[in-house]
Amino acid sequence: MDRAAIDIGAEVAEPTPSPAELWAALRAEAAEAAAAEPVLRGLMELAIVRHAAPLPALAALLAGRLAEPLMPAERLEDLVREAGPDFLHLAVADMAATRRRDPAARGWLPTFLYYKGFHALSWHRVAHGLWRDGRHELARYLQNRGSLVFGVDIHPAVPVGRGVFIDHATGVVIGETASIGNDVSILQGVTLGGTGKQRGDRHPKVRDGVLLAAGAKVLGNIVVGRGAKVGAGSVVLADVPPCATVAGVPARVVGWCRDAVPALAMDQSLPGGN
Repeated sequence: MDRAAIDIGAEVAEPTPSPAELWAALRAEAAEAAAAEPVLRGLMELAIVRHAAPLPALAALLAGRLAEPLMPAERLEDLVREAGPDFLHLAVADMAATRRRDPAARGWLPTFLYYKGFHALSWHRVAHGLWRDGRHELARYLQNRGSLVFGVDIHPAVPVGRGVFIDHATGVVIGETASIGNDVSILQGVTLGGTGKQRGDRHPKVRDGVLLAAGAKVLGNIVVGRGAKVGAGSVVLADVPPCATVAGVPARVVGWCRDAVPALAMDQSLPGGN
C-alpha cells in the first residue's frame, strides 16, 4: 500500500468502557469464576467482591504485587489511591488495550488479576506522577521494585500515553528520556535505550500507533514515526518514518504499513512473509 494513502485516524479502537461499566463486568466475571471453580472463591472475594469501586480494588491488587517487609501493602495502596481518577481512567484504557489486542485475554477478569504488563504499566503511571511532583526517591523505589517483580524496567520520568499494551512484559527496558505515545503495543524483550555514549536527551520517542515487535532494540535520541512497525529482533539506530515497516540489524525500511494502526492490528509479519 502506498504510504500516502494511509490515514492513521481511519482505524480506531472500540470505545473504552467507563470505570463503572468495567467494574460491573469485573464483578460479573468474578461471580462466574467463583461458581465454576470454588477454590477461587476466596480470591474473588478479596480481589473484587469486598470492594465497592474499581480504584480501591486496583490499589489493593497492585499493592499486593509489590509489598515487602520494608514497604507494607498499606502504604503502597495509599499511593495508588492518591493517584486519583485520572490514573483510573488510564488504567481502564490500558486494560481495554490488553483485552482487545491479546487473543489470550478472554474477558476483563484475567487482564485485571493476572497480566503483569498491565500491572507494571499501572505502577509506572503511579511512579511517573510522583516523579512529576518532585518525589524522585519514592519514584525510583517503585521503578526498582517493578523491575524486580515484573521484569519491566521503565524510568519514572518517561511519559506514556493512553491505551498502551505491554505483552508478556518480560525484559522490557525503557530509558529516562524516552517517550511513548497513545495506542502503542510493546512486546517482550523490547529496549528503548541509549547508545551508551550520550548524555542528556538520549532515548527514543515513540509516536502514536506504533508496534514494537518482540526483541526490538531502538537506540538513541531518534523518532519512531506515527503508525510505524519495528520487526522482531531489529536494531533501530535512525529515525523511522511514519507508517514505515523496518526490520533487520541495523534496521532498514522494508515496506509500508498495510494496517492504519499497526499497534491495534498486532501483525508482526513483514512484507513478503506469511
